[in-house]
Amino acid sequence: MQSIKKIMVLTIALSALFAFSANTYAMGFSASQTKNIVQVASSDPQFSTLVTAIKTAGLVSTLSGKGPFTVFAPTNEAFAKLPKGTLEKLLKNPKELAKILTYHVVSGNIMSKDIKTGPVKSVEGQYLNILVADGSVTVNGAKVTKADIKSSNGVIHVIDKVLLPPSKK
Repeated sequence: MQSIKKIMVLTIALSALFAFSANTYAMGFSASQTKNIVQVASSDPQFSTLVTAIKTAGLVSTLSGKGPFTVFAPTNEAFAKLPKGTLEKLLKNPKELAKILTYHVVSGNIMSKDIKTGPVKSVEGQYLNILVADGSVTVNGAKVTKADIKSSNGVIHVIDKVLLPPSKK
């Protein structure tokens, strides 16, 4: 009798877990998809410099908006590769910083499986050069190191360099 009770409890527990998992899957949501791009970036320590820059440039409300957006997001390491003093100078010039940051953003929700080689217009207005080769993606020479970080208003692709618009190189 004791064994039958244990089996019934286990069966009920597994059924509840399965029902919850199936419902979450059917809805198409994960925990990160309930957060917008800024919230997802803010919750990841590798993007702390990017988040500071987004706040300084006044882009929080834009990147928290409806979207959808595809963001090629440089890590703290990528910002550290900039020439000495560049980041500090940009943080003192929000308008210029906003131009550089919006160069990292493309309108639409572009998942890695949909990325194709060729030019893609950034929100800043100039084009990014995308190259898909040998199973990897580069954006203006910056390597996508992690793709498809989903959010409620788009997707983040992690890159290893800060992208500078052609007029800023």
